[in-house]
Amino acid sequence: MLNAERPSLALAPMDGITDAPMRALQGATGAFSYAVSEFIRVSIEVIPAKVFRREAPELEHGAMTPTGMPVQIQLLGGDPERMAKSAVIACKAGATAIDLNFGCPAPVVNRHDGGASLLRQPCRIREIVAAVRASVPHEIPVSAKLRLGWDSIDAIYENAAMAAEGGASWLTIHARTRVQGYTPPVYWQPIGRVRTALSIPVVANGDIWNIEDFRRCQDETECCHFMIGRSALANPALPFQIAAELGIGNCEAPARIDWIPLLQGLLQWNAFYADRAPVRPVMRLKQWLKLASSFGDFPHFDRVKESQSVEELFSRLAEAA
Repeated sequence: MLNAERPSLALAPMDGITDAPMRALQGATGAFSYAVSEFIRVSIEVIPAKVFRREAPELEHGAMTPTGMPVQIQLLGGDPERMAKSAVIACKAGATAIDLNFGCPAPVVNRHDGGASLLRQPCRIREIVAAVRASVPHEIPVSAKLRLGWDSIDAIYENAAMAAEGGASWLTIHARTRVQGYTPPVYWQPIGRVRTALSIPVVANGDIWNIEDFRRCQDETECCHFMIGRSALANPALPFQIAAELGIGNCEAPARIDWIPLLQGLLQWNAFYADRAPVRPVMRLKQWLKLASSFGDFPHFDRVKESQSVEELFSRLAEAA
């Protein structure tokens, strides 16, 4: 997990994408310091242990992927008591770190008192963080994921201060507002100002698509902790490149991306988690390749997108190579 004394690179949670099979595959690279689970929503009921184990099977093995990457459990919700009780159950189920989501921009989440909607009520951020922090064992870190604000980038200063006052171990800040969603531009400089103002670590996140973006983000924030998500899948060489710049990890970036072994690796982990991964394998592969086509330089999606089976997809991919 995050160590304030050592640079780190985290795998961002992406709903429906960075599930247990994908976390296992990404953990095998050795580039990531830890991953954050897809958010587990705390609404009208406290989350039972079986849900945590279903959503994060790593909890049954020390909160680590089979490939050795720590996984932090992320909770999303607006009720301090239910969030705290759910965090306690998560810890009893095996969680070694808790993250609180105050950044999700999805309208359905925001309409139901979750994610970025809390950015409009800084005192509630403090209340939720404090409730979780007071309830879980002292050795369990509790972090918070924030955006710069709902509709103003200047909101981050109060929201970050409230999260820190509530007892957050570190903050991860996405460099956009909720109103922006995922549209440009990103604003990295406020993240640097928060890092300077607070005594806890700050993780920079948002629009690090290539190594040049990373260097600019590093220059503007002066952070030593970073989180990437879509870009790690769009450009599988990027985690290696960032890890090398940070002096972490133990693998060299590939000279070229060979998609077939990568996709085969995901299939193997899908099979490993077959009882927890109901999505058709060919759909998982096309999901990844569509992301790589939309946000990276994968050139063959039009050739493979109509594939009806794994075998057909690999055949078309081999023909295109």
